[in-house]
Amino acid sequence: MAKQMLGRTLVTHQTGPAGKQVNRIYIEDGSDIERELYLALLVDRQTSRVSFVASTEGGMDIEEVAANTPDKIVSFSVDPASGLSDFHGRRVAFALGLQGALVKQCVGLVKLLYKAFLEKDMEMLEINPLIVTPEGQLKVLDAKVSFDDNAMYRHGDVAALRDETEEDPKELAASKFDLNYIALDGEIGCMVNGAGLAMATMDIIKLYGAEPANFLDVGGGATKEKVTEAFKIITSDPNVKGILVNIFGGIMRCDVIAEGVVAAVKEVGLQVPLVVRLEGTNVEEGKAIINNSGLNVIAAENLKDGAQKIVKAVKG
Repeated sequence: MAKQMLGRTLVTHQTGPAGKQVNRIYIEDGSDIERELYLALLVDRQTSRVSFVASTEGGMDIEEVAANTPDKIVSFSVDPASGLSDFHGRRVAFALGLQGALVKQCVGLVKLLYKAFLEKDMEMLEINPLIVTPEGQLKVLDAKVSFDDNAMYRHGDVAALRDETEEDPKELAASKFDLNYIALDGEIGCMVNGAGLAMATMDIIKLYGAEPANFLDVGGGATKEKVTEAFKIITSDPNVKGILVNIFGGIMRCDVIAEGVVAAVKEVGLQVPLVVRLEGTNVEEGKAIINNSGLNVIAAENLKDGAQKIVKAVKG
């Protein structure tokens, strides 16, 4: 099924490699290429500014260029107090080896890109390749754009472009409950509160010889319902052979976590080993809920103990 759109073709519902359904393919006219260049805008966390990254080595893996020939990459940031000026565009043009009329084109393009980056709350705008045609025209041939999720409420037009069929179903389900979830390739599911503690939990699982199946931060204000959904998402992963719940209660109360875990297990069942480590606010109440639930739960005293127990339960 194909539909013409503004000189381009949108193909929908076709079968791709390995039988995976491809839902959208955008096709545009071919371009003659004289040179391939690289240009990106991103948020520089070190300077807290928008930075430009330019290289004459377009069309290649920029990470390899950075590792092998870092001198071919030019990077600089824009002072938000003074804003963007023409000299920024000329600096990009010179970094890309452009001359003559192409310099003026580059200055204009840089202004447009910077304006779009700020107005649309982008986190990254990567053009690879930016090409020079035989006719002496700059052309954005391919681009990758990411947006700040926290600002998406301001950009309904951007939100409308979201294609949920291209997303991991578990990550999609998690987003609907404001859960921070990322699917990984391991065998031990993790439910943790706090991004730092979640990272530490994944690290210690690897330290003791296993691999985490996910990153999952339930946050500081999780409800019983959110915890229940988080547990259901973890158990829906067929790769999960064991689950480690690691909660250090501050704002997040241990009894709320315990109630959510018990409710989820009763709803979806428990087919794999479950280790629970609770500490902090209402920890005794949380432990009592777990202990009185009748569930086959392995208690852990601390993070090290929890990681060792779940790895042992999975690996044998």
